Amino acid sequence: MKIIIHGGFFSESSQSHEVKVAKQESLKAIAKKSYEFLQNNSAFDTVAYAVSLLEDDELYNAGIGSQIQSDGVIRMSAAIMNGETQKMSGVINIQDVKNPIFVAKELMKEDDRVLGGNGAKQYATANGFEDFSTEIPKRRKEYEEKLKTGGKGTVGAVALDKHGKLAVATSTGGKGFEIPGRISDSATVAGNYANQFCAVSCTGVGEDIVSNATSAKIVTRVTDGLTIENAFDRTFEELKEIDGFAGAIGIDSEGNIFHQDSYPTMVFASFDGVDFEIFG
Repeated sequence: MKIIIHGGFFSESSQSHEVKVAKQESLKAIAKKSYEFLQNNSAFDTVAYAVSLLEDDELYNAGIGSQIQSDGVIRMSAAIMNGETQKMSGVINIQDVKNPIFVAKELMKEDDRVLGGNGAKQYATANGFEDFSTEIPKRRKEYEEKLKTGGKGTVGAVALDKHGKLAVATSTGGKGFEIPGRISDSATVAGNYANQFCAVSCTGVGEDIVSNATSAKIVTRVTDGLTIENAFDRTFEELKEIDGFAGAIGIDSEGNIFHQDSYPTMVFASFDGVDFEIFG
């Protein structure tokens, strides 16, 4: 059993030592708690749980602490994919829910599994998700001062369970100050993809990740026989051709964990029940 999580890029907001330490401690705690959850739950349930913990921590740009768009509104996106069934579900530009990842997970039972905007919110309400404002004072202040924070914030989780099943979940609060209606990579196969061979979650500039089809490329290459390291390396070499800004985390079916970023520093933590690896 293995788990790896990410919380966007360190340059997303404050680059102080205090914030770095806070993120290291937070990621370690969430990785450990999620691994404990994985003991008695599937990879699919675990990645949703892990991402919900990241959404609940205002250190990250997802759920609570999401960025405010140019019209003063917070819109969030999230997706989850089951490597065994190869089905993905997600929400795009949903408003006023605490945990978009749980709405995405709920959609897995539907024939129409990716919903956006008002339709996503109506579905959430109909399925018992209460209204919840994810805005925090820090984000409002940034918005009012028109301070861009980099636009590279997303959270994600990849897990391999005791049955050898893989799953991935990804959630974002947007890049901040974007045009209303902008679609991120998080609820697409470019930013969130899994099958029985590999699962990958991305963070970074959504337009770059979509242009490079990053997650889908890495997973496809592992499926076709490349090692996870070689699949990452080849895909990130192609990302360089467009000067793309991205980071990715992944696990293959053999339990190999890998992560890579095109610019410093993606914040991440992994845990296998014995050893932690945490960004430094």
